[in-house]
Amino acid sequence: MELGDYLTILRKRWVSILLITVLAVGGAVAATLLATPTYQAKSQVFVSVRTGGSTSDLLQGSNFTQNQVKSYTDLVTSARVLIPVIEQLHLATNPDTLAKSITADSPLDTVLINITVSDINPQVASDVANATADSLGTQVTALEKPDGAEPSPVAISTIRTATAPIAPATPNKKLNLALGLLVGLALGVGLAVLREVLDTQIRTEADVQKVTDASVIATIGYDGDAPKHPLIVQSSPQSHRSEAFRRLRTNLQFLDVAGRPKTIVVTSAVPGEGKTTTTINLAITLADAGSRVALVDADLRRPSVAEYMGLEGAVGLTTVLIGQAELADVIQPWGDGSLHVLPSGQIPPNPSELLGSRPMEDLLAVLTSRYASC
Repeated sequence: MELGDYLTILRKRWVSILLITVLAVGGAVAATLLATPTYQAKSQVFVSVRTGGSTSDLLQGSNFTQNQVKSYTDLVTSARVLIPVIEQLHLATNPDTLAKSITADSPLDTVLINITVSDINPQVASDVANATADSLGTQVTALEKPDGAEPSPVAISTIRTATAPIAPATPNKKLNLALGLLVGLALGVGLAVLREVLDTQIRTEADVQKVTDASVIATIGYDGDAPKHPLIVQSSPQSHRSEAFRRLRTNLQFLDVAGRPKTIVVTSAVPGEGKTTTTINLAITLADAGSRVALVDADLRRPSVAEYMGLEGAVGLTTVLIGQAELADVIQPWGDGSLHVLPSGQIPPNPSELLGSRPMEDLLAVLTSRYASC
C-alpha cells in the first residue's frame, strides 16, 4: 500500500478511528480517576570518610567511600535500618512491607545516596524518607565503628531533607491522557487498515480494476426505490440513472465493432443486486435506439420481468421449453413494437436442467436469428 492508500483509508474510516480514540482516552481518564494517588518524598545523604590531610589519605578515603556507597545503598531497605524507622514513627507495618515502598540509588561516580519513599499520605512519605536517612547514618556508623573508643571513620550526613509533596507522583494525568490518545489512534488506524486489507467486497470501479483486467463499461448508481419504479428510462428519461443505462447501451455497441454481441446475459452474484431492473432498462434503451430486442426472463426461481413491465406472466419461457406452447404464442410486444418480452412462465422444480437443455439452446438460436439479423 502507498501513502495515498493510507490517506484514503483515513478519510473513509475516520469515524471508527475517532470513536476508538475517544474510547481509549475515556479509558485513560477513568483509570486515572479510579487510581489511588501516590506521593513521593525524597531525601539525600552524603557519605564521607574521616582521613588525614595528606593527598594520599584523601585519595584513599575517596576511593573507599565510592566502593562502600553501593553497599550502603542496599542497606537502606534492610530490616536493620527500617525497624528503627517503624518504631520511631509508630507505623503499623513490617520491614518487608515498608521496604517495597522505598527505593535507594546512588548517582554514578558520586558518594550521594537518594532515598525515595512512596505513600498515599504525603506527610508519611516525607517522615519515612527523613527517618530512613537518619537510621541509615546511625547503622552505618555502628557497623563501621572500629573496636575500642575510636569514632567511626564513616559519616553519613543528610544534605536534603524530604518535605511533604503537594502533587501526587502517580497517576500522571497528562501522561495517561497522552498514552490514551496515542494508543487510541494506533488502534483506530491499525483496525482501519486491517479492515481494509480483509475487505474483499467490490464497491467502486477502482475495486473492479484491482481484481480483473476487464473494462468497466458503465456504472449504474444505486436506487433503493428501483423495485417500485423499475422502468426508470421510461418514467424519468432525464435522470442520472437513465443516462447511465444509455451509456451502457452505447458502450456495449463499441465492445466488438466487427462482430457486435447478439446475445447478452445479465446475471448477479446474489438476489437483489438489480439484474432485473438493469436488464429491462437496457432492453428499452436498445429498442429506443432502433434495434429489435427480445427480452427473455430466464430467472426461473424469482421471476419479476412480467410484473415490472405489466405483462401476463403465467405462460412464457418454461411453457415453450416443455413444448406446451409455441414461441409466437407467448412472446409479447411492449412499447412501440421494437421490444418483445418472453416472460418466465410457471416456476419449474428443475430450473437448472431446463436452462441447460437442448430446447433452450434451440430457442436462443431462433431468437438470435429473428432479432439480431434485423
